Amino acid sequence: MFTVPRLHSYDQEIKKSRFRALAAPIASEDEAKALLAHHSDASANHNCWAWRLGQTYRFNDDGEPSGTAGKPILQAIDGQQMDGVLVIVTRWFGGILLGSGGLIRAYGGTAALCLREAEKVEIILRQSMTFRVSFADLALVKARLGTNPQAVLQGEVYTETGADLTYGLPEQEAPSLARMIMDITAGRTLVLKPDP
Repeated sequence: MFTVPRLHSYDQEIKKSRFRALAAPIASEDEAKALLAHHSDASANHNCWAWRLGQTYRFNDDGEPSGTAGKPILQAIDGQQMDGVLVIVTRWFGGILLGSGGLIRAYGGTAALCLREAEKVEIILRQSMTFRVSFADLALVKARLGTNPQAVLQGEVYTETGADLTYGLPEQEAPSLARMIMDITAGRTLVLKPDP
């Protein structure tokens, strides 16, 4: 799955109507609502939108015929394996009716082109894991985990004998990375379970 790291917009004209898609990253439904309120254009005829956040999604046709705007925008999001993203497609009517099929193509197509053009970042699910490391092994452990670009150091607390290093590790790699740390320190490192 992917998301967009920042706002991205895309404009196109279809049969004299102007369409502008805006894609934005979201982390909550409240954030989606705030972005909608901020980026909807009152001077436009329609501000149609869709968003997905994990298994939760919403879409709205904003006055266009039912199923011709919000749902095609959501399908564009899903079609590009996006998550944690809101897409607003704003339409300024140009005088030519597009019909249901034309509206579906216009809204879904504008959203898809916006997402295709936008920078994407892969969503990596991480598991938090803490390693209790002695001073003697500290540099080795940090160096070894530092070679994995997906391992993110989240905290470092020094103790009398060494340090507790908390890393966000990719969920699928976490068990093998923990075993690797145990192996390179000959079992001297203690893996602490994260708090639930």
